Formats: sequence, C-alpha cells, structure tokens
Amino acid sequence: MTHIATTRMNRRSFLKAGAAVTGGLVVSLTLPLGTRPADAGTAAADAGRFGPNAFIRIDHQGIATLVMPMVEMGQGVYQGQAMLIAEELEIGLDQVRLEHAPADPAYTNPLLGGQVTGGSTTIRAMWQPLRQAGAVARTLLVQAAAARWGVDAAGCTAREGRVHDAAGGRSFGYGELVDDAARLPVPDAAAVALKDPADFRLIGQPLHRLDTPDKVNGRARFGIDARLPGMKIAAIAIAPVFGGRPAGLDEAAAKAVRGVHQVVTTDEAVAVIAEHWWAAHKGLEAAAIRWDGGEHGSVGMADLRADLDAASRRPGAVARDEGGVDAALAGAAQRLEAVYELPFLAHAALEPMNCTVHIHDGACDIWVGTQIPGIAQAVAAGILGIPAEKVVIHNHLIGGGFGRRLEADGIAHAVKIARQVSGPVKVVWSREEDIRHDMYRPYYYDRLQAGLDAEGRPVAWTHRVSGSSIMARFAPAAVVNGVDPDGVEGAAEPPYAFPAIRVEFQRVEPRHVPTSWWRGVGPTHNVFVVESFIDELAAAAGADPVAYRRSLLDANPRARAVLDRAAAASGWGGALPAGHGRGVALQYAFGSYLAMVAEVEVAADGGVRVHRLVAAVDCGRAVNPDQIRAQMEGGAIFGLTAALHGEITITDGRVAQGNFDTYLPMRIDEVPVVETHLIDSSEAPGGIGETATAAVSPAVTNAIFAATGKRLRRLPIDPAALKRA
Repeated sequence: MTHIATTRMNRRSFLKAGAAVTGGLVVSLTLPLGTRPADAGTAAADAGRFGPNAFIRIDHQGIATLVMPMVEMGQGVYQGQAMLIAEELEIGLDQVRLEHAPADPAYTNPLLGGQVTGGSTTIRAMWQPLRQAGAVARTLLVQAAAARWGVDAAGCTAREGRVHDAAGGRSFGYGELVDDAARLPVPDAAAVALKDPADFRLIGQPLHRLDTPDKVNGRARFGIDARLPGMKIAAIAIAPVFGGRPAGLDEAAAKAVRGVHQVVTTDEAVAVIAEHWWAAHKGLEAAAIRWDGGEHGSVGMADLRADLDAASRRPGAVARDEGGVDAALAGAAQRLEAVYELPFLAHAALEPMNCTVHIHDGACDIWVGTQIPGIAQAVAAGILGIPAEKVVIHNHLIGGGFGRRLEADGIAHAVKIARQVSGPVKVVWSREEDIRHDMYRPYYYDRLQAGLDAEGRPVAWTHRVSGSSIMARFAPAAVVNGVDPDGVEGAAEPPYAFPAIRVEFQRVEPRHVPTSWWRGVGPTHNVFVVESFIDELAAAAGADPVAYRRSLLDANPRARAVLDRAAAASGWGGALPAGHGRGVALQYAFGSYLAMVAEVEVAADGGVRVHRLVAAVDCGRAVNPDQIRAQMEGGAIFGLTAALHGEITITDGRVAQGNFDTYLPMRIDEVPVVETHLIDSSEAPGGIGETATAAVSPAVTNAIFAATGKRLRRLPIDPAALKRA
C-alpha cells in the first residue's frame, strides 16, 4: 500500500485524525538539532523555532502513513524521504502510505530556513531528522511490546513491522502496539541510537519509486487534476510588457462565446471564466484586449546587455579576496581575459501553471502544486486580508518544477481572479502565457582575468559576476555586504587551488524582467564560466585539459577522484574521428563532487551532435543509486536542452518566444547516451538533482573547442559560429 494521498487537512486536523479518529500512534517530532524532546499524540505547535520535523502515523492495521516534508515534482524525494524513515522504523516500503505535508512551519527545511523544496537540499537536510523520526517511533513500539511481555526492551528487536522478543518466539505487529506506544513518554530524538550503516536494508539499494505506480495507472493527482463541484475554468492573459496593464477590451464579444460566464479584470491581467478551458480560451481571444505597456514598452536585449556590460566594468561586492591578486597579476608571465554571457531561461515545465481557488465564508481553499506552501498561504492571506490560518493549501504532485513553483505569482493571480467569482475556479495558463510570463533564470555577464607563470600554472584568478540578485528579493537576510551567495555559488569556492583569487558580485536588475530560481541558478551559470575559462588556461599552457585540472587538485582528493574516474570511463585521450571532440567539466556544488566528459561531433554546417556523456559523482552516501542515476540523466538532458536551444529574448519590452516551436525542448533523437559512475562514500549525502544540469554545458562547449578550436563564451550554442567555410 504505497499510494500518495492529497492532504485535505491542516496539521492539527491531521494529528486529530490520527489519534482520535483512526486510532493508533502519532509521532510528531520536533527536532531542533536534538535539543528538545518530541511529543506523542499531540501537535508540536511551537511555530517559528522548529527545526526539521517528521510525522508518522501508524494505524491499527499496521499501515505507516508518512507525511513528506518536501514536495515531489519528479525528482524522487518521496522515495528518498520514505526510505530514510522506513529504514529506522524497520518497515518495508510496501507498508508505507505517503501524504503531502500541509502548509506549516513545522515542516521547515533547515538548510533553507522555510517550508521550501529546492536547491537539491532534501536528502541533505533530512538525512538525520527523518532517520531520527523513524528511530523514535521504533523505540516506542519496542518499549510497548516489552512492557506487555514484562521483559527488558533491550532484548527485543523490530523488523518488517513487528516487534520480536529476545528468543524470537513471540511477536506483536505494530498495529497491535500503537495504543500502548502512544501513551509512553517520548525519548529525546538525539539520544536514540540510529542504525549502523552496516545494517541498512533499504538505504543504498536501487529501489523502484513509490510514486511510479500511481503515475502509471493514472491515480496520481497533480494540481491541474483538481476537480470540485460547480467549478469553473478561467483562461488568463497578463500584460505582455512586464508591469503593463489592461487598457480596454470587448467584453460583449467574449461573453458571446458559448460557455463563457464572466470576464474579470485585475490590475495587470484579464481572465475569462467559462464552463471549460476551450470556451475560456476562445473568449479571451474574442475580447481583443488592448494593453498599456507603460515605461518599458521599448526595452530590448541591447539595452539589457548594455546595462550589464557597464556594471561589469565597475568593482562589485567582494565575495572572496585572498593571496594578493593585483600583485600576482602584475608579476604573471601571461595574462588572459574573457567575458562570458548566459541568457534568460524559462522553466517550461510540462504541467502548465494552474491554480484552483475557492473563497467562501471568510476562508480560502487552494488546490495547487507548490514548492512553498507556507509562502503561498501567506500570499493568499495577504491579498484577501484574512488570517493565514484561514487559507488551506491542498498541495499536489508537481508535473515539473525546476524552481518555477518556488514562486507564488500564479497563486496570486488566481486569488485575485477568484475573489470576483462565485464558487470555485481553476485558472489555467496557456503554454504561451507560461513561457511569456515566467520568472526567468537571470541573464549573467561575467568578466574574468587570470595570470599564468612561465610553466602555464595559474598564479591569479579574478571573476566578477554581474546579474540579478534573486536572494535580495526572496531571502534578503542571506545577502551580506552586497554578496548574493547564490550568485557566486560555484565561483567563490572552485575546486582548484589558486594562489590568489578574487570573486565579486555586481548586482544588476534587468529593468523590468522578473527573475527567479532555475534548477540550480548559481552553479548552472558559474560552473559554465569557471570550467570554460579553466579550459582556456589549459589551452594557453599547451596542456591536456584533464591533466591541467588534476595538477590543481592536490588538496582536493574527492574532486580528483571523480575527475580520474570520469576520464578513465570515457576513454579520455583515445582517438576520435575528424570533427569529434571530448571536453571535461569539474565542479563542487550542492554538496557533491561531479566530473563530466562530453563527446561531441560538429558538422560542417555548425550543427552539434552530443553522442555521449560520462559522469562520475561523489554525492556522499547514496540513498538510492537508481534514483541518483535517474537524476543525473534527467539533469543532464535538462541542462543540454538549455545549452543547445535555451534562450529567452526581449523585444519591445516583451518576451519574443511563445510555445515549444520557439522555445525548443531537446527532441528525443538528440538525446545522448548518459553514463553515471558513483564513487563509494560514507560521507553525509550531498545534493544530486541539479548537479548534472550545471556540468553539462561546459563539458559540451569544451568538447566543441577540442573538435574545432573555437571557444564559445555565450550560450545557447550558435551553429553559425561553428560553421566551416
């Protein structure tokens, strides 16, 4: 029994349901780094001071319901989280039922400081707390059984959902013990012994995902699947120039479309409310909306790039400055300079933006897939002017997040529309609306300089990152002395030992274009820049790219190990046909080490074909090796899509791209072979969801340099720049 239930209650209701309605053991763990004992059978309600939390409910049938603190959007966190709890609880995954967590600070991600799923943090953040949650519940059940038998609990053991006595002749199923266990005092989570890794039965095994059956048989419910009695459907059109507003429309024409009920206007959008989406969409077309673009109606890419270029010539906030860079540069035998540029990128998730809202009786219910339930709740409450507890978030599976559902703009639009509609309404964005009103990965403009000694070894390295600061908007407290930590992640702490290094951040907001997270924002741009420029240094030194990197890793054995493994597995140094090349990229990001080798072919017309990607990864202890490989493959394809095709451009203040014909996803016949090699490790787990996304673009462009001698300093890859005469 492993299906995923949509949460339709808040946390207190959940706990009441567990303890009073269904009976059984409810363990609500408050785990502020082990300093506070947990509460059993009651809600732990000290919002604001909680660390990571886990909720376990075991009913009289012995079924364990696990509430997943982080949301599932294809990355496999429901599998990983469930494995951590089940391992220590001593149950099989076939005894697990999963539920989405409600909006509640009890589910705060300790690495991100809020109820947030993102940044490849789930396993890193919950590795210890979720295992503690399972261990505490198992301890209570063992104690309950020992008390019934009148024996020492130390001699009893738990396995496969049962507690056995020392002789193994007697046993109780968990379901038989839950009432007794719920009455016991809860031990301090930090004092409960966790299993020796040598005894792991689940962790480390390549297990199939719990959420796959429901997704295959159609029982899985995403936000767009929400259905309510009397629900209407809304199609939305937002001002095409960011910051613009509606200036007029033909409401009568819209209402003349069969099935259309109502036309709604907000400060920046128009929505047509209908019986079904097609009627709403046709009504929107018939409305012939006129827009006022405001002051940004003439902005184009040349303006935005000029802003960045000018800013990049000025000193920025210092993220790192060591070793006397200026003196080292002055004494260098050779100096190199380069400017790299990366475009705006959209998320383009398969499930388009949608949100269902029902405002009633001074309260608000929202059905949506979101990475930020708490923020979503607060945003809706703020718009409606009601207490946050009057807003219930019914979270769902997400059909591709990539950071897009870290924003609540879609929920805000839906709430503004719903408060003008009687009854529940589902707002669905068209693909064009989704692409043209995304919150984009920032356009980055990076200026670098390096000095080499007479042997070609780097003596100085400078890197000035210029671009938008997402942290300044999303989490201002994280920006210290003007440095956005995400903006310089992957740049301030490269894996290499440079005698002198200076990294700066120059904040440049792109006038009116909204920016946000995009599947590993900082590393996805910084790793490309650092690994491309280090390749330039190797070329200037006349050195092999792998050997050059390896010479700078004496103090970083984990980085050197992945580099060696990837090089060996790829056949680095072996012969290739004319027009083919291999390129390498190395990174430390999201708590994991990764090296990737790309093998590419460049045709005479400049067309690029990526044949093979070979990755070696050290992400600490592997919770589920099968899931890690899946993440590597998905992340590499996502990053390669961006490297080959991804670019959002601004013309006359608005996004030029619309659907998948102009914002191209990688086609299936373009997908290369992806090989993943895992390094055995007993280190704490690192993140894996975004690592391959960051590494793939420099590996590919370095391979293009090896094949053609042409260095690409801008993405996406432009075949015209590679065309042979």
